[in-house]
Amino acid sequence: MVDILKSVLLGIIEGITEWLPISSTGHLIVADEFIKLNMSAEFMEMFNVVIQLGAILAVVVIYFKQMWPFSLKKEDRYIKKDTFSMWFKVIVAILPAAIIGIPLDDFFEAKFHNYIVVALALVIYGVAFIVIEKKNKALTPKINSISEISYKTALLIGCFQALSLIPGTSRSGSTILGAILLGVSRVAAAEFSFYMAVPVMFGASAIKLLKFGFNFTTPQMIILLVGMITAFVVSVVAIKFLISYIKKRDFSAFGYYRIVLGVIVLLYFVLK
Repeated sequence: MVDILKSVLLGIIEGITEWLPISSTGHLIVADEFIKLNMSAEFMEMFNVVIQLGAILAVVVIYFKQMWPFSLKKEDRYIKKDTFSMWFKVIVAILPAAIIGIPLDDFFEAKFHNYIVVALALVIYGVAFIVIEKKNKALTPKINSISEISYKTALLIGCFQALSLIPGTSRSGSTILGAILLGVSRVAAAEFSFYMAVPVMFGASAIKLLKFGFNFTTPQMIILLVGMITAFVVSVVAIKFLISYIKKRDFSAFGYYRIVLGVIVLLYFVLK
């Protein structure tokens, strides 16, 4: 029962931090100090991926109509060319992270997955959000919808996403920050970031599942399902909150939050 409650807490953390640009890795590193499941390291690696899968399913549910390239009307079936075009842009955008991340995944995990790197990334990106938002206050976005994003812009956004291979930067944070720098509106940047996450996280989940295997015990299966369902439900709320929030405000508050969290992470582990 205790592990199930811990699974719920970890699912809540994942559901919130995966979509807000505040680094799910940074939060999970801190959470791991206080919320430890009584499971092996290999299972925990799998658990973290599975709750991410729950989070990504929230995007699929919320944006299904925009993401599905075929008409859902029985009497009027047709292919939505704009949706196919969007997916081609997404594929272009995820290439940089895939080319760098797949062969170097173990290297980044071994060399950069530590509290110092995470804390510094939290602070640096926090400052970047504040500076860029202040600079952009007087500017009007050149790109206000995903359909207006060119393949070149998509590729450049993908290059920014590749920076998220460094723990603590935040996948959504890197993608959104890069898109804003390229003149994309906040809402379009956030939504494009959500779409980019779908193939990336489904792919990562598939790789981890194949690596770990499917020989789960009943307690392990319950913990995985509870964590995944929790992450899904919380992600639905977090995504809707973020889109509503950035329609009226900028990302500066997240920047300040990142700086505070980064300092807390650094001080906690130094003084531990």
